[in-house]
Amino acid sequence: MNKHLIIQFGLKIRELREAKGISQEKLALSTGFHRTYIGMIERGERNISLSNMAVFAKVFELDLSELLDFKKANSFKKYQIKTQ
Repeated sequence: MNKHLIIQFGLKIRELREAKGISQEKLALSTGFHRTYIGMIERGERNISLSNMAVFAKVFELDLSELLDFKKANSFKKYQIKTQ
């Protein structure tokens, strides 16, 4: 996975989590992942496996294809603005 996709995926996880109004800790409990792992994913610091992506899709009640659809998300544009 290239860095662009890792960042986009992380930002999408953060947006979904915040939209549901849940903390990283609560998401950690729901997924079985450690809170620090979730934080690293959200910051684009961790490359995530397909099986772990499927866990997030299940928790957010999405098809994996919906979770990986970055066309609808403005996340990456926000990231570019912050880093430029």
